[in-house]
Amino acid sequence: MRSGQARLAIDYGSADTTAVLAWPDGTWTPLLFDGEPALPSAVLLSEDGTTVTGHHAWRAAPVTPHRFIPHPRQPSEQRLTVADTDVDPLDLVAATLRHVAEQAHQIAGPGIDDVRLVVPAGWGPRRRTWMRHAAHRAGLPPPQVIDAPTAVAAHLLATGLQLPAGAYLAVCDVGATAEVSVLRRGPAGFEVLATLADPTAGGTAIDDALTTTLTTDPPSTGGQRWAVAASLRAGKHALTDHPAVTVPLPDGPAVVLHTGLLDQAAQPVLQRIAHLTTEAITAAELTPRDLIGVYCVGGTARLPLLAPTLTDAGITPTLVDQPTLAAARGAADAGATNTTAEPTTPGEPVPPVRRAAAIALPGFASLALVSQFLLTPQWRGSLMYREAILNWGELTMAAVFAVIACLSAGTVLASTIANRTTTPTSPGTHTGTGILAAASLGVAVSGMYAVVGSLYVGYPVNGFLRWTLLPITPTITAAAVIALIAARQWRTPAGGWSKLLAFPTGSVITAAAGMLLIQYSLTADRWPHLILWINLAGRVGGLLLGIGTVMAVVSQPILRLILSAPLAVITAALVSWSASGILGAIYAIAVTTWWLRQMWTHLLRPHHPHRPPQ
Repeated sequence: MRSGQARLAIDYGSADTTAVLAWPDGTWTPLLFDGEPALPSAVLLSEDGTTVTGHHAWRAAPVTPHRFIPHPRQPSEQRLTVADTDVDPLDLVAATLRHVAEQAHQIAGPGIDDVRLVVPAGWGPRRRTWMRHAAHRAGLPPPQVIDAPTAVAAHLLATGLQLPAGAYLAVCDVGATAEVSVLRRGPAGFEVLATLADPTAGGTAIDDALTTTLTTDPPSTGGQRWAVAASLRAGKHALTDHPAVTVPLPDGPAVVLHTGLLDQAAQPVLQRIAHLTTEAITAAELTPRDLIGVYCVGGTARLPLLAPTLTDAGITPTLVDQPTLAAARGAADAGATNTTAEPTTPGEPVPPVRRAAAIALPGFASLALVSQFLLTPQWRGSLMYREAILNWGELTMAAVFAVIACLSAGTVLASTIANRTTTPTSPGTHTGTGILAAASLGVAVSGMYAVVGSLYVGYPVNGFLRWTLLPITPTITAAAVIALIAARQWRTPAGGWSKLLAFPTGSVITAAAGMLLIQYSLTADRWPHLILWINLAGRVGGLLLGIGTVMAVVSQPILRLILSAPLAVITAALVSWSASGILGAIYAIAVTTWWLRQMWTHLLRPHHPHRPPQ
């Protein structure tokens, strides 16, 4: 018996239960049950009212099948009837936990005060409380409940895997059932972004398929059914060390179980697991390329066919060392002192250098447009009274590009500061503050354009303010809402805020070039011998402006191609002094639409990657 402040971590699964003991010095040991690290979760109610657990329950199942419960873990409100007796599943789970506690006390003594229970990530508060009640009924102290994928991630971190702040990973937990979760390492630990479960995609389904394959006549009685299940269960586990094993069957000849038969039975189930993994990654609004890796745990994860099945689905899996113990080991490590683990840092990724283009391009485009606007007004009238005809749409687009440049700069700088700061302030606070400051700067620059234009042309400032501040007001409002979301950390987008708010540079280049050509064509009367070519340049500019507008609103290439043609024709037809303001307003609306789409799609849209809590 070893003394000390041991931590007991229990992973109570649908089919098997594993547990480990860990000590403050970093050592740990798995609990063994009849020499095996996995204790079957099955229980059997004997006639005298006692509960038989684990391997003993499976051995007794063929004799008294009507008293055997292979999967006691039931929904919290469900009751069971066993041998015409109403049974609370809570008592059955408590019996297995009591068995684990007794084994732990033999090693660490009775003074185990730190207990951790591993539960599926999709469980809601009701089922978690139900498990706490089971632990209490088993005589355990109040446990800390830890999500299975979070426990696995903690185990990976403790065993040396480099998981930088902001990294994404997926945990494919395949035991009797399957659960796939996508996590992100954030400033306060691991955050589960999406989790999907399928009770028909796991070891139980494979056992059923093997039974159908190897038995020409399915077992007709409960006793035969559990005897066959026990034999196939043992044979399937033995295949991890042998290419073929002989499996005895009740009331019939023994059969040879080999890896080919196992693969045949497992193939449809593993394909469902691959599909479930793909769905979970999609539900987290990520792609497999965004992940550090996909890590497989659980007894069924040891099947050799799982890796190629996931690979065929475009996913590169990694089998975690000792996959049946990974969750329990991680739960034991959670919260423990770990001097080798990377310290938790704010989770906003550092923006790449190429993000500078998102600042420079709209900034230069804004300066080019406002310069052309000021230098190329069309003057009419006499010397005593001269009237300036201005391209208000060009001034509007200069203000819009100024706002885009400021918001891009503010987001990138705030994200960089949030990543490098050592203060306890939330990274979202830095990002939200940066967005608000950048929005204010964008308004100030737009206002400056209006004032400078008013002084340069000699017109009242009201008209200039109308074409600079009003078009950008909806975009500024959307940016303020996003800043609030960032500061409150309601949802952190994939790749960080700087990636989410990087306005498409292709739209900036195309639309700016289009408006420059439009303004150039509107001054064509200064060069009469080039009137034909300059008018053609104006129509091309209108086409480019329409294409740039669609590029801002739509991201899918095929939709861009379909929508660009009609809008480009419309904007090309509108090229004129009288309609120039409309062209600028159209692009300003497109920019606002882009911001609203980013806010809705990535931050506000309700999605349900988790199953409903029970």
